[in-house]
Amino acid sequence: MYKNYWEMEYNPFQTKNNLKETNTFESKDFINAKKRLEHLNKLGGIGLLTGLSGTGKTYALKEFADNLNPSLYKTVYIPLSTVTVLEFYKSLAYGLDLNPPSRKVDIFNAIQERLISLSKDQSKRCVIIIDEAQYLKAGILNDLKLLLNFEMDSKNYASLILAGQPLLNNILSKKVHEALKQRIVMNYTFQGISKEEGKKYILDKIKESGVYHKIITDSALEAIVSSGNGAIRKINSMVDKCLFIGSISNVKMIDTDIVMEAQNEIELI
Repeated sequence: MYKNYWEMEYNPFQTKNNLKETNTFESKDFINAKKRLEHLNKLGGIGLLTGLSGTGKTYALKEFADNLNPSLYKTVYIPLSTVTVLEFYKSLAYGLDLNPPSRKVDIFNAIQERLISLSKDQSKRCVIIIDEAQYLKAGILNDLKLLLNFEMDSKNYASLILAGQPLLNNILSKKVHEALKQRIVMNYTFQGISKEEGKKYILDKIKESGVYHKIITDSALEAIVSSGNGAIRKINSMVDKCLFIGSISNVKMIDTDIVMEAQNEIELI
């Protein structure tokens, strides 16, 4: 671990293991997505979040879901989208604490009854989040509009959020999915963080970890952000690798030579 070398309280760029991390980095994308998700939650219906890998979609969704009041909302997160229609129904049923019947039509009815019951009997709205939705089979997409059709399409007892890569927009633009597309009430595409946001992100993370002196040169900072192409995940990976190489090279500051070495290690040839 390099955190002792750089005198860090924790590793700020390995986000999956950060128990100490409490500050949310609010990029322009994050703020725009958050406002739209909150609006969707008030309306109900279907929302769409798209963007290239690593631009922060799942991060924004996690922050959104974590801040929902569990006494008012039931959240179901489905990350596995490469499944059959029946497997999808079963996955959703399990998320709703149901023991799914064997037949698709019975699972469909059980899910709808559960969503209505949550709303009417417990005053809870179900928020269903499907990640990597560009892999959903056409049969599942066709059924989603039926699954959320309550009382002749006059009620919204649940919210559905489809998140995926830009390909998802192209899929939903096809004529066969026109009925589903018309039900989308929120649509936001992540652009990726800007260079200035990227620099601020890196410097803020370093300070949050307890390091207040300069450990990355300005030119190295510029090179890291440029290599990230707007993807926070890539920036995290690059800084993490730079700090590791810097520690084993026994340097006091990350420079462009270390950035180049880190980039060569990360990129697949």
